[in-house]
Amino acid sequence: MTTPPLITDSHCHLDFPDFDGELPDILTRAREAGVHRMVTICTRLRNEPTVRALAEAHAQVFYAAGTHPMSAAEEPLATLDELLALTAHPKMVGIGESGLDYHYTAESADIQKQSLRVHIEAAQRTGLPLIIHARAADEDMADILSAEHKNAPYSCVMHCYCSGPELAKSCLDLGFYLSMSGIATFPKSQEVRDIFASAPVDRVLVETDSPYLAPVPRRGKRNEPAYTAFTAGVGAQVFDMSAEEFAAQTEQNFERLFTKVAAYKVAA
Repeated sequence: MTTPPLITDSHCHLDFPDFDGELPDILTRAREAGVHRMVTICTRLRNEPTVRALAEAHAQVFYAAGTHPMSAAEEPLATLDELLALTAHPKMVGIGESGLDYHYTAESADIQKQSLRVHIEAAQRTGLPLIIHARAADEDMADILSAEHKNAPYSCVMHCYCSGPELAKSCLDLGFYLSMSGIATFPKSQEVRDIFASAPVDRVLVETDSPYLAPVPRRGKRNEPAYTAFTAGVGAQVFDMSAEEFAAQTEQNFERLFTKVAAYKVAA
């Protein structure tokens, strides 16, 4: 039996109820598919203790925390001190996800921008990567990310990238990363694949965003970290690389961006 190449699911949501009672099996399937690490994302800070506990209980799980833009109007505004305090944990490795979503929650644009700037400052202060959700807000997103980067540099990944080529170029010019999700495997997603094909391969990550956006051939099912392998397979095709070469490249990229994960591995 061929051993699959090692890859990392850089963005999933293991605390969501879709996975209740199944986590041991989910982690086993991930390991069998070559997904040896994952970053589970806390989208509401009041849930941070639950997400942190998942990372503490499982060696292959790390976590990030922030306020999702679609929740920004429903949750207390995250404070800089609050975010900075959370980063003391050795397995808390990123800030977010934050960002802007004008597709579903355009009415809360102002509070989303305010929340985003708090998260950016936390990334600037800590050196941890900012994790960005962007939907139907390309112009505002590019303006804010660029302006704040001029104030003080920071690192960033545009998670589940499916926005336009202009925002992608703006982010890549800032040294940011683009993360490929199951959307890139959908037949009608050629524009997304073209955007990734024009990006430097050393600035690309892979993810599931599970339980959402299961890739082909699992489209329409509940997504899970093991399915990162399907997206990575499409990524290898996009960059005309072997599965092993693309996996190795995305591993290098992930550790370059998520430096705390790489340091934790070495320390362990």
